[in-house]
Amino acid sequence: MQNTVPRLDILNETIRNVYYHVPIWFAMIFMLTVSFINSLRTLSSADLQHDTHACNAALTGIFFSIPGMLTGAFWAKFTWGTWWTFQDPKLNGVAVSLLIYMAYFILRSSVEDEIKKARISAVYNIFAYVMMMIFIMIMPRLTDSLHPGNGGNPAFGKYDLDNQMRTVFYPAVIGWVLFSWWIYRLINRISVLQKQLDE
Repeated sequence: MQNTVPRLDILNETIRNVYYHVPIWFAMIFMLTVSFINSLRTLSSADLQHDTHACNAALTGIFFSIPGMLTGAFWAKFTWGTWWTFQDPKLNGVAVSLLIYMAYFILRSSVEDEIKKARISAVYNIFAYVMMMIFIMIMPRLTDSLHPGNGGNPAFGKYDLDNQMRTVFYPAVIGWVLFSWWIYRLINRISVLQKQLDE
């Protein structure tokens, strides 16, 4: 059976990037959600392990933002004619969100007391997660955006994800999310080993 994609103006064969770009962002958001939950658990308990898990999940999420940005930049070049445009609120929101999360790691490295670091980092991480959701999920839907599903631009599922593409897209989302979970668990194990070596 020949693998075909819907023929649409501008997108053409680049629609295949939906198998990578979108699932990678799903993985990033999933990991940052895991980080957010662990930050809430840090504040509700005195267990510093939750703080470590929050940091590791945020690190994994930011790691996935890199291929997410690269696949998006290549896709933008072929469909919008530029690697990046400041006219798109989702792109700007992603850039600001990443800067906010970079500040999270800088904040963590500036506090020496472990308990104080855990609590301050947890509060900041909750703030960072809420701001990210506002910047990439809410604001683009309220204003004009080049991204599908935002600013009156119809979402992919409404006009170009046919059944054949869905059979690849949905497993790709699951696969990337599970891959991010595996990396996160691996980093957690490394953290435990590092702590044992330090002791």
